[in-house]
Amino acid sequence: MTTSLQKDYKERIVPALTGEFNYSTVMQVPRLEKIVINQGIGAATQDKKLIETAINELSAITGQKAVATLSKKDISNFKLRKKMPVGVRVTLRREKMYEFLERLIRVALPRIRDFKGIEGKLDGRGNYTLGITEQIIFPEINIDNINKLMGMNITFVTSAQTDEEGYALLKAFGLPFKNAKNN
Repeated sequence: MTTSLQKDYKERIVPALTGEFNYSTVMQVPRLEKIVINQGIGAATQDKKLIETAINELSAITGQKAVATLSKKDISNFKLRKKMPVGVRVTLRREKMYEFLERLIRVALPRIRDFKGIEGKLDGRGNYTLGITEQIIFPEINIDNINKLMGMNITFVTSAQTDEEGYALLKAFGLPFKNAKNN
């Protein structure tokens, strides 16, 4: 089962990027390898139910079971013990990744109030992280059942060698970058 973005990648994006960067084979064309969604929940040290709620919400948003991330060491100032749950994450690949990307671009991002595009700064290796301040932009979240607004980081991991290639790939997928080029 291929999604429309997967089909679009093969039919439109690969030839466009091949022409733009003069690749000699389609295997050189950068591709989206995975999308990692991560929620850090610092207040989880006091309230254990926040982790369960975050796992359920992130699982509903992505269509894949989220897992709790555990602390690596003790930090007494934050009342933190080793192996305490401090966040939630999920890694999407293949079909689920493309389905999530399509819903993010077409449904969730346009629901952000006063939305003017996303920042165009990549990490130096062709990957991009998008910070979202509220989980309620996703239609899967029922706003009446929310007891705490939580943000999340969405990282797009590409096979691109440079920021320029990664930016071109993500722009071709339809991520609404602001007009400024990444520099």
